[in-house]
Amino acid sequence: MHEASLIKDLIRKISSIALEQHASKVLSVTIKLGALSYISPDHFHEHFIHASHGTISEGAQINIEILSDTNEQLSQEVVIDNIEISTS
Repeated sequence: MHEASLIKDLIRKISSIALEQHASKVLSVTIKLGALSYISPDHFHEHFIHASHGTISEGAQINIEILSDTNEQLSQEVVIDNIEISTS
């Protein structure tokens, strides 16, 4: 269940950023998964699709970059790297 709350929090952050930018739709989201984040890209994608249903992020393309350095500062994190929005 940890993944579900993590993804819900990310969706809230993405929605907040998009609304601050007066977006009508989130087109794509780029996420960095730390080497020690313990969530696979497929599992992340599945949870994101489910959690984004009914939000401004529903249907957004999900791009996932996997960080491989276990000594990197973000090695245990899941980080929003980029959000592409539409304002029309």
